[in-house]
Amino acid sequence: MLDKTYRTEFFRTYLVEALPPPLTPASSHLQIFDNYIANTRMRLRSLRVPETKEWTRFLQQRFTAGDQSLHWKFAEMNLNESEYAQLQAFEGTEIRKNRYFHEFDSRMMAFDVYLGPLWGVNRARVDFETEAEQNDFLPPTFAVFEITNES
Repeated sequence: MLDKTYRTEFFRTYLVEALPPPLTPASSHLQIFDNYIANTRMRLRSLRVPETKEWTRFLQQRFTAGDQSLHWKFAEMNLNESEYAQLQAFEGTEIRKNRYFHEFDSRMMAFDVYLGPLWGVNRARVDFETEAEQNDFLPPTFAVFEITNES
């Protein structure tokens, strides 16, 4: 039986040395604060738009669809301030990053620049509509190596 509350994500993720041109740290971006709740597949995500100072908060669950699968199952619930505050009591590991977007080779890509203890880690992610598109994708020239199924 298929659980219709989850959507399937097809994507590939790569380590990159830095933001590729024309992106710079001053380019438009989102600020993301993820709290990975211990001993679960869930995280609390806070997303901030620096230009407007607007916050959006979510409870998310992600997991691979199989042992060596390149696609994931994903569910997300928007939270109001009160709901988010209640769930903040669950301790987890916080990860902060800035996310930038730019189109390369007719594909929109998301670039994550990690902050704090993970400073120096930079990732690029590209999403696909189908598994066939995902399988046919050639890595961008600025990719150091693929980390799609690495935790």
